[in-house]
Amino acid sequence: MDTRTIRSSLIILFIIVSCSGPHSNRDSIREISLAGPDTSLKSSTLPVPPLLRDLSQDKKRAQYELVVQRGSTEFFSGTSAATYGYNGNILGPTLRAKRGQEVIIRVRNRLREYTTVHWHGMLVPGNMDGGPHQVIPPDGEWRVRFRVSQPAATLWYHPHGLGTTAVQVYRGLAGLFIIDDSISDRLPIPSEYGKNDIPLIIQDRRFSSDGVPLYLTGMRDIMEGMKGETILVNGVIKPFLRVSATRYRFRILNGSNARVFDFKLSTGGTFYQIAADSGFLHRPHLTRSIRLSPGERAEILVDFSSFKEGDTLRLVSDYFTILEMRVGAKSSDPTSIPATLAPRASLPLSAVRRTRVFHLEGMGHMVSINRKQMDINRIDEYVKKGDTEIWTITSSTRGMMGMGMMRGTGGIVHNFHAHGIHFLILDRNGTPAGPGEQGWKDTVLLDEGERVRVITRFLYRGIFMYHCHILEHEDNGMMGQFKVD
Repeated sequence: MDTRTIRSSLIILFIIVSCSGPHSNRDSIREISLAGPDTSLKSSTLPVPPLLRDLSQDKKRAQYELVVQRGSTEFFSGTSAATYGYNGNILGPTLRAKRGQEVIIRVRNRLREYTTVHWHGMLVPGNMDGGPHQVIPPDGEWRVRFRVSQPAATLWYHPHGLGTTAVQVYRGLAGLFIIDDSISDRLPIPSEYGKNDIPLIIQDRRFSSDGVPLYLTGMRDIMEGMKGETILVNGVIKPFLRVSATRYRFRILNGSNARVFDFKLSTGGTFYQIAADSGFLHRPHLTRSIRLSPGERAEILVDFSSFKEGDTLRLVSDYFTILEMRVGAKSSDPTSIPATLAPRASLPLSAVRRTRVFHLEGMGHMVSINRKQMDINRIDEYVKKGDTEIWTITSSTRGMMGMGMMRGTGGIVHNFHAHGIHFLILDRNGTPAGPGEQGWKDTVLLDEGERVRVITRFLYRGIFMYHCHILEHEDNGMMGQFKVD
């Protein structure tokens, strides 16, 4: 009996024990108890990922070099942990390009294992996508070339190897890729990167008592996806940011493997959401919270002008503090909140040529889409370049011996990400998309039993992935392929 079969059998046993009997609860099978490190460590200044130097002397091009490498990171004082990074010990620099520019990237792999680099949210031909077909072996390199053909947005890049995505992201491989255009250049919103335009790569980790990151320590991690009780922002624990009493822009990426965040201000106050995954909303959306699943992004504007010097507030999610913000003196603020951000995103329903259904189902190793697991030698869907389609996506944890969600899990969710396309959410369970989901998207969260309809158009040829972006689910087979001809 192979390892996969043994682990699947243990999962089934775990579910049977967890779900049987009137008094069953999450402690029916106890997982390893891990004492975390000392959480009384001092706060540190929020680091900002540096902008990677553009090597091109031609304004029509942006040219970059990325090195995937091993590193060492001291999350807790006195303890170094092995990590992965792009051009550094952990995470990676921010790449930036303008709409219409040709982007050239040389990626070198200095790991002792293969990797890929996927440009999450970027519209590119299939052979430039960086999915599991574009493998970079140890000491190998990959030369990327594409033209930016999409609106301004906050995208990101990360590994996407077959069965290795989750652990490589967890070890530190992630970075931002910002797209600018003529619209973003004209908007009067905060735009000084690292000053009033702040990137936030938010992840969670589990640590041993001596401060070393741990991965897959129990059955629940396999079932739900890997979640930790310590928050990292831009690679550090307990960060703070000094802000003046003016308006700030935050580019938020949920870069976690499996955790869903519900971001709020500790004051209970409002802020404006101005962008979704792949571009600006039509109008700023005033809200008190934003819920993001792994892979999703949002841009928000927070106005600190009503606070006094010395005030402190926090970006929080549930019982987690994400970022402490310490307010300084007032200063002049040339920014404003425009009534309109960008043209309304739309695709005509009259252009729809076909509808498809994608049913995400299961937990752990027993995950599937449309009752199939990933096979790199199989194309699951064939579509035509230029066509417009409606995709209906549903989610369920059933499919494991006919059983539904485990008791005591706190809820297992799925989400859906597609490569090489952007989509618009038409409705959730028949209700039109809310204002925060009315922009271009590439990843969408689905709670248990939800049904989401999206509309999309196929602009580039090639083979692309669609999958759950709970990374352990993806690696365990919750992924398929579509080919655009």
